[in-house]
Amino acid sequence: MKLLSISILFLFSIFNTTFSPTSQVKNTYDNYSWSKEELKMANTAGNSSYLTGQEKDLVIYMNLARMDGEKFFNTYFQDFVDAYNKKVIKYSNYDDLKITRNSKYYRSLEQQLKDVKDLPMLWPDEALSIVARQHARDMNRNNFTGHNSSDGRSVKDRISEIYPKRSNGENLAFGFSTGFEKYLYVIA
Repeated sequence: MKLLSISILFLFSIFNTTFSPTSQVKNTYDNYSWSKEELKMANTAGNSSYLTGQEKDLVIYMNLARMDGEKFFNTYFQDFVDAYNKKVIKYSNYDDLKITRNSKYYRSLEQQLKDVKDLPMLWPDEALSIVARQHARDMNRNNFTGHNSSDGRSVKDRISEIYPKRSNGENLAFGFSTGFEKYLYVIA
């Protein structure tokens, strides 16, 4: 099983990035009302050479949802629902797997995202990304998942080595092929 790490992201107030989203982000932009300026603002990880394309996409999606949750729900999320339902139709338990627009989870997410507007952008941090990758390797090597390392260290223990007096947390996601799928797992 290949384990994909999710970098731990914290707020940092530096803006110095070049806009160059991956084709998945760009294609959706072409179809909807996200301006180039909004996408550029959301692309805080654009120059982060230590992140993969999927990780950079994850940052863009998180920032777009923070910028305008309702617009995000009505654009990227709708595309995801349609694509996901097409992807899982081949399974015999399709009725259990499909996302229905009248389910309580769908409606709950819609309501929560309606209230999200103009939150600060998230910025990646290279040191925290290294900690996240080390934890991902540990989980992969030892065939387990969880917030504690195989040696018993907690998230706080791992992050406090770098940032001793800051609050912290992490999100773990496994087995997703795109940054957007990872993002949806994180917000679900």
